Amino acid sequence: MQQNQHSMKFNLLIKEGPYTHQASDSAYQFVKAALTLGHEVVRVFFYHDGVYNASRLNSPPVDDRNVTSRWVKLAEKHDLDLVICIAAALRRGILDQDSARRYGKDVDNIDSRFTVAGVGYFIEGSIIADRTLVFGD
Repeated sequence: MQQNQHSMKFNLLIKEGPYTHQASDSAYQFVKAALTLGHEVVRVFFYHDGVYNASRLNSPPVDDRNVTSRWVKLAEKHDLDLVICIAAALRRGILDQDSARRYGKDVDNIDSRFTVAGVGYFIEGSIIADRTLVFGD
């Protein structure tokens, strides 16, 4: 969507898991609305339990929303930068292929649309953005 003269750049931090707190749902709805209004989302950074949003192994009942799938589809449609904190992910057993190999695990579980990086990526997003929003405690 074309940016309007009052468009803003947002950086988001999500600190809660997908099914235990409303933070991820609220952040998702905010991003959808912001993009619809012509704003830019610089980055969505998942921290603490927020890294669970990236698990490709989440398998909710068919009558429930698939939070990971929703983020992935939104990211693909709008070329969003979805980043999870590597330290938080490792502590919680959320592993990309490189980490699984490095730590001798037989499976990785991060959806390929998410990037694993350090907290510096969140800081960089905050520098680039006009506003940084935090979702979760």
